[in-house]
Amino acid sequence: MGKFIQCFVPYADAAQVKATIEGLKSTDQVSDIFLLATTPDAAPVEGCVVLPVKSLNSTETMRAIAAHAAAEYTMIYTKYTTLELGMYALERMVRLAQDSGAGMVYADHYQVTGEKRVNSPVIDYQFGSLRDDFNFGSVLLYRTDALKEAVSRMKTDYEFAGLYDLRLKVSQKASLVHINEYLYSEVENDTRKSGEKIFDYVDPKNRGVQIEMETACTEHLKEIGGYLVPEFEKIEFSAGNFEYEASVIIPVRNRIRTIRDAIRSVLSQKADFKYNLIIIDNHSTDGTSEAIDEFAGDERLIHIIPERNDLGIGGCWNVGVAHPKCGKFAVQLDSDDVYKDENTLKTMVQAFYDQNCAMVVGTYMMTDFNMNMIAPGIIDHKEWTPENGRNNALRINGLGAPRAFYTPVLRDIKVPNTSYGEDYALGLNFSRRFQIGRVYDVVYLCRRWDDNSDASLDIVKMNAHNTYKDRIRTWELQARVALNKTK
Repeated sequence: MGKFIQCFVPYADAAQVKATIEGLKSTDQVSDIFLLATTPDAAPVEGCVVLPVKSLNSTETMRAIAAHAAAEYTMIYTKYTTLELGMYALERMVRLAQDSGAGMVYADHYQVTGEKRVNSPVIDYQFGSLRDDFNFGSVLLYRTDALKEAVSRMKTDYEFAGLYDLRLKVSQKASLVHINEYLYSEVENDTRKSGEKIFDYVDPKNRGVQIEMETACTEHLKEIGGYLVPEFEKIEFSAGNFEYEASVIIPVRNRIRTIRDAIRSVLSQKADFKYNLIIIDNHSTDGTSEAIDEFAGDERLIHIIPERNDLGIGGCWNVGVAHPKCGKFAVQLDSDDVYKDENTLKTMVQAFYDQNCAMVVGTYMMTDFNMNMIAPGIIDHKEWTPENGRNNALRINGLGAPRAFYTPVLRDIKVPNTSYGEDYALGLNFSRRFQIGRVYDVVYLCRRWDDNSDASLDIVKMNAHNTYKDRIRTWELQARVALNKTK
């Protein structure tokens, strides 16, 4: 095999790139190394070409890479930390790129922190893998003709979303192939737990970045036929004959430490309508069932222990929503959490009428177990807009809390019987036809503690969650493309 690859590497100073350059030069695959320098007057490095750029991920940088790319393959390295290639790693990537005809290949790898080396597997790319934070690892090997063709179709000059735009446009014409082999090592500087990282996309300081990512994703959806115009079915709120205006739904299993707080926060709600609380107790064994029964004197509480033993959170929701005493609106409360005050339920229900929507999403605040605010604080998902929220929902990883649903529609769609991502799946499905209402005042306290489902996930669980959410996006995107073809 000849020299098939030109490499583009972020450049801060000579010491930072020294080991990476040596590793690249040691392989017979690399013809040229370009150093992407965002600092003025970057010092030259022997055997490399310094390429001045304003921003690593900008459209201007993608155009510069395309203009200099002349080999069969173009490698973009996305980290400033040292890249350690595995034995024959680039040869393997080139061979599989050729065999598969991929527009881009990426691989599993190792992360090195100090003396510790750990596996860092990534996941397969899907039609619905639209998250701008999809983890490809730091080594992206593009087929150069696919890269150049994609860059030629770039319409918008982004400061932050150029690399994201490139990936989306390449995926429109070619496959992005995951190599399930550990081919290189990268140094990990971000040592936060996974549960702390998952909210990065709502960090206020990243708002400018998010706007660009939304624009790029929306353009992509239009180009593949998956974009939905802001036209929604009207809700009359007259279906069914409901005894209760609203029901709070709490699925629970073994939450003895928190269930009493959750129940009290519901029963203390002040509303000018009739409401109840439906708890689906999924065969708790730690005293949770007995704790629920402490409130049996309040006729508003309905305690259900399902006959089935195969229910996830979504399945428990289906049991509660199907109950004959379920109200016109079904409002979510996780067994870990509480409503902010006695006005939450009234606020959520009123939003249905004010905004004529089939689903309402509120704003929540992250707290510790004792309900003191912790980082990242208030999660308001203001990236949701009536005009483009349902399109942008395919890019982001969550829709906020609490969620509330118009029960007739929810009974028709039904909740996926899973214990992760079921709420996100509902949001995408509802938004295909109906407006989703928003409440931007804090109405919900989300408690973060050791037993939370996503407080600190290992890489295997995190990948499983992300794969499922991408699958949900894929199904929804396929449905939207098909829907547009019938119009």
